[in-house]
Amino acid sequence: RDAAQRAQEMIEELNPEIDYQANLRYKEIELTKAGLKKLVEKASELPGLWQGPDRRLELVIQALAAREFFHRNQQYIVESDKIVIVDEFTGRPMPQRTWQAGMHQAVEAKEGISISDPSETVARLSFQRFFRCFHKLSGMTGTAREAARELWQIYGLPVIAIPSNRPCIREQWPDQFFLTETAKWVAMADEVERLHTTGRPLLIGTRSVQASEHLWRLLTARGLEPKVLNATRLQEEAETIAVAGERGRITIATNMAGRGTDIKLGRGVAPLGGLHVIASEWHESGRVDRQLSGRSGRQGDPGSAQAFVSLDDELVRRYLSAPSRRILDLAWHRKLPGRKRMAVAAFNLAQSKAQAVALKQRKNILRSDLWLEQALSFAGGDTV
Repeated sequence: RDAAQRAQEMIEELNPEIDYQANLRYKEIELTKAGLKKLVEKASELPGLWQGPDRRLELVIQALAAREFFHRNQQYIVESDKIVIVDEFTGRPMPQRTWQAGMHQAVEAKEGISISDPSETVARLSFQRFFRCFHKLSGMTGTAREAARELWQIYGLPVIAIPSNRPCIREQWPDQFFLTETAKWVAMADEVERLHTTGRPLLIGTRSVQASEHLWRLLTARGLEPKVLNATRLQEEAETIAVAGERGRITIATNMAGRGTDIKLGRGVAPLGGLHVIASEWHESGRVDRQLSGRSGRQGDPGSAQAFVSLDDELVRRYLSAPSRRILDLAWHRKLPGRKRMAVAAFNLAQSKAQAVALKQRKNILRSDLWLEQALSFAGGDTV
């Protein structure tokens, strides 16, 4: 506990780019020579734990990672003076989970709340290894086809496409691109206000609690009355979803409303065009984006979907190179005729890179599983 607090105090005077480099794509921290020199100077008056260079560096890097990569109302929320992790893909809180290897304590120290005892890992099991323990394995999802190769390689399961019950007539409107996040939010608020006058119900998907609350404030300032569904407002989930498809409703939700949620259209909504879905940015996984847009146009109902994105979005900052971002910025400022096609290509490239990184991580876990299985093969065939 004391080590996490001390580490937080030590990084207060460390500056990004000068004392350390933060790799947003791989979420890694590397200290510069100037940063290492500062650590040695600061540790000279501290107890014996801080005299060992390896342990000292480990604690400081952990504290810096908590500052740079773990943000309140994005990766976690604070409830009753406790850190509650928010699932990146579903947007739901996970109160029983903690980050391992002291990261949870580093985040607690950053937030200035009481530091909990570190959890001890007794056993570890990957999802790939867990699911392969079942004698019979199957599943159903609307976005499995693009993952067909991975599902076959890992689980030996083929993907069979089943025709939809009714033809999908959902309209996919062209994505809107902006240079800055501020310009994107203003344009989104304008579009919500415009569509609201038509009476169509609207579902706006955001990636974080922070983004959902920010949009709520923007729309409320314009005299609108949106409902918010995120990790801090779970009590209202059933009620919010039940009326989200009614005339004139505006619902702002994190990814929790984008997975397996059936929003029924209210009376008289279908002739207006049905439910319109707005995505506030692209996700690292294209499947999650399609799950969100799939909330509209279900069972042959009318509907439409559109995304508003900017060069400030996390996907672009993490996975698009700086030269590519500069080229896009220049094309937008000069209003070059092909700038929208360039933007689409750039965002697709960034998302492809993100999906490739995630796939590589899953394959590394699989290789580790296979090695473990071979290493423990002496224990007998019942070992899983």
